[in-house]
Amino acid sequence: MKCFKAYDIRGEWGSDLNEEITYRIGFFLRRILDAKTILVGRDMRLSSDTLFNKLTQGITDSGVDVDEIGLSTTPMVYWCTARYGYDASVMITASHNPKNHNGLKISKTNALPVGYDTGLNRLEALVESDEPCVPVEKKGIIRHKEVKEDYLNYQKRYVGDHSHLNIAVDCSNGMSSIFAHELIGPAHYINDTLDGNFPNHEPNPLEASSQEQVKALVKKEGCDIGLLFDGDADRITFIDEKGQFISPDLIIAFLGNYFLGERHEKGIVLQDIRSSRAIQEYLDRYHAKVETWRVGRAYAALKLRELDGVYGGELAGHYYFRDFYYSDSALLAASIVLRLLDAFKQQGRTMSSIISEISAYHNSGEINFKLDRKKEAMDAVRDYYTQLQQPERFLDFDGYRLDYHDWWLNIRPSNTEPYLRFLAESKSEKGLKEIVERVSEIIHTFAD
Repeated sequence: MKCFKAYDIRGEWGSDLNEEITYRIGFFLRRILDAKTILVGRDMRLSSDTLFNKLTQGITDSGVDVDEIGLSTTPMVYWCTARYGYDASVMITASHNPKNHNGLKISKTNALPVGYDTGLNRLEALVESDEPCVPVEKKGIIRHKEVKEDYLNYQKRYVGDHSHLNIAVDCSNGMSSIFAHELIGPAHYINDTLDGNFPNHEPNPLEASSQEQVKALVKKEGCDIGLLFDGDADRITFIDEKGQFISPDLIIAFLGNYFLGERHEKGIVLQDIRSSRAIQEYLDRYHAKVETWRVGRAYAALKLRELDGVYGGELAGHYYFRDFYYSDSALLAASIVLRLLDAFKQQGRTMSSIISEISAYHNSGEINFKLDRKKEAMDAVRDYYTQLQQPERFLDFDGYRLDYHDWWLNIRPSNTEPYLRFLAESKSEKGLKEIVERVSEIIHTFAD
């Protein structure tokens, strides 16, 4: 089924995902997650109420109770799942996807993600099967659980003094709007009302078009930093005082000033396979070990828990925290970045100067190639460079990453879209240009 992805269930509402599929997902969840009660939250998308009704009808028809928490951010559902001891939860959202999409993010005990390899594959088989959904005699019930005050109080623990900062905030008309004002305080806000039509821009903070408004706001108001949230508030990107986009992986390094510096915590920091080498180099000052792993929450949250890592992050703008049950929270990341930047500002530092200190690399950004022969193209890139020179490090658990002395590249198939994704980084701008051009030439030989 098109809506079952590597990390969650997501697709265009009415075609990839519809009322019948949603009902069957709810009905068969009991088979996948041994839970007597399932926690359910939802975003403000135009179809979310319909999904909620069909999902909870399926859940209760199977004999399982539902505790619903109403409109919520995705991280709030994760936190509540672990904090209150639920064995299963579902967040109704399509995250950063367009307005005509919707989906379901499923978690189990301790807010551990349920991905395709850990349960969604079995759920998909049941939903696709001919097995009828016969309601049990003793149906479950739906109860409302009030959690917002507890959650807000928890988030406030990470809010420091950032009163010296001039801040721009773009909530993308998404779920961060319900908490942003209370956690961030005085700032220049845009798109901070809930609107499932996303009238101002797509709720994807990595899209250049989505960044235009907050970049303009930063420049207009002379802000020290800009914050741009996605639709369900599990991802965030940052804009510096010059109106420039900050690569999200570099924020992983910046966060070390809080966890490893201010709090003196010891332990592993997690990054994904696309992350800059600058992270380890910057965190060497704290004698931190940076571990590299696969892309996606379904892998990152599990790995951080396995390692008992202090925190971690991804190039996509997810930031995971041991304190947050090894899950991701954009608002928590925002609070920590703001408190750190406030302290740096009082030392005369700007966000752009700090980021320049973190990384001296030239980065290509993620380049997408649409083609069917992904594996063959990946292998050709790997073979070309390994035959020229053996890399200092080679990783092959999520595509390939080849690390050389002063440059590296990663090439991997997307888990959610029909793309082969390529990224490279080099100390030399000329060297980076040569790598991008050569890899592009190799990949284009496999285009249809």
